Amino acid sequence: MPHQEQVMVHGNLCAPGPPNNAGYNSNPVPVIIQTESRDKWSKKMDFLLSVIGFAVDLGNVWRFPYICYQNGGGAFLIPYVLMAVFGGVPLFYMELALGQFHRTGAISIWKHICPIFKGIGFAICIIALYVSFYYNTIIAWALFYFYSSFSSTLPWTSCDNAWNTENCTNYFGKDNVTWTNYSRSPAEEFYTRNVLAVHESSGLGDVGYIRWQLMLCLFLIFTIVYFSLWKGVKTSGKVVWVTATLPYVVLLILMIRGATLPGAWKGVVFYLNPKWEKLKETSVWVDAAAQIFFSLGPGFGVLLALSSYNPFNNNCYRDAIVTSLVNCLTSFVSGFVIFTVLGYMAEQRNVNVEDVARDKGELSFFFGGLEAIITAVMDEYPDTLSHRRELFVLGLVVVCFLGSLSTLTNGGAYVVKLLEEFGVGSPIIAIVFLEATAVSWFYGINRFSNDIKSMLGYTPGLFWKVCWVAISPAFLAYIIISSLLNPQPLTLFDYEFPDWSITVGYIIGASSFMWIPIYMVYKLVWTPGSLKQVRHEKLHVCNNQIHQDDFNFKSLLLAKI
Repeated sequence: MPHQEQVMVHGNLCAPGPPNNAGYNSNPVPVIIQTESRDKWSKKMDFLLSVIGFAVDLGNVWRFPYICYQNGGGAFLIPYVLMAVFGGVPLFYMELALGQFHRTGAISIWKHICPIFKGIGFAICIIALYVSFYYNTIIAWALFYFYSSFSSTLPWTSCDNAWNTENCTNYFGKDNVTWTNYSRSPAEEFYTRNVLAVHESSGLGDVGYIRWQLMLCLFLIFTIVYFSLWKGVKTSGKVVWVTATLPYVVLLILMIRGATLPGAWKGVVFYLNPKWEKLKETSVWVDAAAQIFFSLGPGFGVLLALSSYNPFNNNCYRDAIVTSLVNCLTSFVSGFVIFTVLGYMAEQRNVNVEDVARDKGELSFFFGGLEAIITAVMDEYPDTLSHRRELFVLGLVVVCFLGSLSTLTNGGAYVVKLLEEFGVGSPIIAIVFLEATAVSWFYGINRFSNDIKSMLGYTPGLFWKVCWVAISPAFLAYIIISSLLNPQPLTLFDYEFPDWSITVGYIIGASSFMWIPIYMVYKLVWTPGSLKQVRHEKLHVCNNQIHQDDFNFKSLLLAKI
């Protein structure tokens, strides 16, 4: 085991008593903190850029502008900001503080918070695995575009290619273009027929063969991923200086270029034009809550992992505010990039902007880092893996590459949509709801606040406590209940997913979430003593600050009785 030292800080690794924290003992107790044996960020900016690189992704660039336009334009910013202030940012702050204080990943952190919920850590790792199966494929699509751009004529600006159909209508550099409901732009056909080749698949029942071009792109991406992660934050902290800043350079270039296009102003007006009546619709508030949640990304284990390599006294509160603001502003600015181009497209097609923008960006991408899995598993099994990081990362990358092969087929886009919808969407919201509940009500809001005080020197204000205890869990419950009451049909490129595929999706979702009740049952069965005996022990020893994981589990369970 790596050498660790202890310091005396306020707080308690033992789980608390009743949720109202009656009898809470704030005496100093030993807490394991970061030592030379654990990796550290070389610079503060390495950490900030890593968090920004995780939180800012394709969902900010395309999904937010579309959601904003669809739900009232400028009026949508009101529910978006409210959901960010009272839901998204408090959860973001909570995860940064948890990771920094406990110095461990998503699995072993529950030994200190509430052992009965340790299954949450395993569920997070399964979800992160599903994300890696499809998100890197999306990056492979982008790499394919980059490769295809090295030609004298860009292939998505012409209808003279082998994959084009008679419906292809080119409006680049042309006037008086006739655009019908059957017309397809050369860019659309390049994407659907050359990059994805979905026309060669009839659906999930016949996904076709693996596209070797995409497989080569994916192999290159996973090779880069491996050499970025194999040495820990020492290497990944350097890579993010490129991966986190380059998108902003590209966005700036695209925004300047978009602003010079004819018709760009139409797109901007369409993007920001407020439709105040939309605020009366429940779906608008649900979309705002879901967008800010998936944009900031609590629950994926990445924030826990990244912040666990911070110095103990790092100002995680300031980090949470700064990175959240950067994330939200990026989403807003990206709207100008997207809608200036849509305004130009409408101008060239001689149609209204809404006729161009009606085609939704149907894949709402979530970014997730393999670092969440690596940190969680290595912290859980340090004796086995602490000196074998390179081999473990290699094995993980190989598993992710093999798991991604189905997304490289002609029908791979359908597989991506299925994984995104069922493997990540609903399960991660439920998991964060349990995480917020466990921290605020079982671990205890006073105890958690004292943990933050030991790091920052001051206790979080009343606003944060109220959000953690009530508003943020309610924010998550609102999303869950709304999605259950108003399920939407799953479609992509006019393909409606069959009933059997929906069943498969539910199985995929259950494959991660099931580890939570399984671990609870495991602890109930294998923890010595009856529940009655353990409750008697709890009342006797809690004031003596005896910190034993098995004891903590049942004392927490009985704290409500």
